[in-house]
Amino acid sequence: MKDVVIATGYLGRMIEQYFGDGSGFGMKIEYARSDRPMGHAGQLKSAERLLPETFLCLYGDAILDFNLKKLLDFHDKKSAFITMALMRYETRMKYGVISTNQEGRVTKWKEKPVITSDINVGCYAMEKKFLGYIPRGQVYGMKEAFKSAMKDDKAVYALRVKGEFTDIGDIAAHKEADRTYIERYGTIP
Repeated sequence: MKDVVIATGYLGRMIEQYFGDGSGFGMKIEYARSDRPMGHAGQLKSAERLLPETFLCLYGDAILDFNLKKLLDFHDKKSAFITMALMRYETRMKYGVISTNQEGRVTKWKEKPVITSDINVGCYAMEKKFLGYIPRGQVYGMKEAFKSAMKDDKAVYALRVKGEFTDIGDIAAHKEADRTYIERYGTIP
């Protein structure tokens, strides 16, 4: 990836100061600025004029490590409108899970079961026309934009990818990721 667009909002100037025009990282970076929170889709809409016809969209609150080329190849092969990257996620419930029938009689008790599911990791291959489902200048969520495209029977696909997903969307998760990456790679000079 040589051309990158970063949609910034809160603390965007700090991001721009660090990355600059991208030349120090061997790439070209442009910025789409917003002076207020817009939601994931609303923020993406602010970058519309800078995006090519097919592009990758990655949320800034996750660290991802998987083969992006596989996602793009799948997207192209399916002639998809949008392709969402999924990863397998497993968690153990802290509590016993109880099932009942309509009368309230207990029919099943699972003590602290493991739940496994595919999760959205905030990485998409997209066609620029998808941005037509996002209103300009409004706070708008990606889920709402996806639902509108799916209602219009657009080709929305998902691909389960193998790799790593680290959520850094809150302070505790960010600190944990920081510790993990310092242990793995050392401190950044």
